[in-house]
Amino acid sequence: MKLFVDNLTHVDFSYLDAGRGLLGESWAVNLTLDGGLDEQGMICDFGVVKKRVKQWLDSHLDHCLVVPKGLPRLHLQGAEGMTEVLWHYPHGEPLRCRAPEPAIALVDIDAVTPAAVARWCERQLLELFPQQVQKVGLEFVVEAIDGAYYHYSHGLQQHAGNCQRIAHGHRSRLQIRRNGERDPVLEQYWAERWRDIYLGTRSHLVADEEGAHHYRYTAPQGVFELSLPARCCYLLDSETTVEQIAAHLAREIKRAYPQESIEVRAFEGIGKGAIACA
Repeated sequence: MKLFVDNLTHVDFSYLDAGRGLLGESWAVNLTLDGGLDEQGMICDFGVVKKRVKQWLDSHLDHCLVVPKGLPRLHLQGAEGMTEVLWHYPHGEPLRCRAPEPAIALVDIDAVTPAAVARWCERQLLELFPQQVQKVGLEFVVEAIDGAYYHYSHGLQQHAGNCQRIAHGHRSRLQIRRNGERDPVLEQYWAERWRDIYLGTRSHLVADEEGAHHYRYTAPQGVFELSLPARCCYLLDSETTVEQIAAHLAREIKRAYPQESIEVRAFEGIGKGAIACA
């Protein structure tokens, strides 16, 4: 017998890719449980299933920097509740992230794919359920997007929750309207300009030297540091909330089209975001 929960939750995180570097990602989550029935005639109560799995994903994957431990050119250090990741891009440029342990998920895989991360999660999720549950099946689903989208990473120093982590992110669609009509060319321009981008807050930038950006801030969870190539970064004068991202895009596009009405619908992962007009 199997129990299933489709679209149980979404996870938003960033990860290191051997070729592209730091990438923001968003996946939907489907779940199945295999097992026998208890005295109530259930494998497990749906309320228990959804709560336990979502809590585990929130703690171990969502809003984390996911680092596959089999990644080439990777060096890891940990001490006093902090994890430090040092990795080099294929051309030798360094990326360094230092953050409290819960903000960095070290995963025993060679590369981040939906299937590989799902298998890693399944092995640990099984321990959350009663004995009659014999197998946990997890499926991470990449949103099908017909149109422009981009991967971005960021950190929100002033956020009280896990969004304060300096390297988490999203895979997000982008919609831009000029005088009420969608402009796919303009959407694709900004999606390509922000392909695999780190959206940094200018006040978090502590050094800009030798082609690298160095960000640092203190938030409720601790001290966060990130260094990566400047070519992978784009600075905003505000916190990089989705509201500010939409407003920034609307202002920039309005400068190019001052006589036209502009509407930007910026997504933060799957099914949510902000709308700004200029």
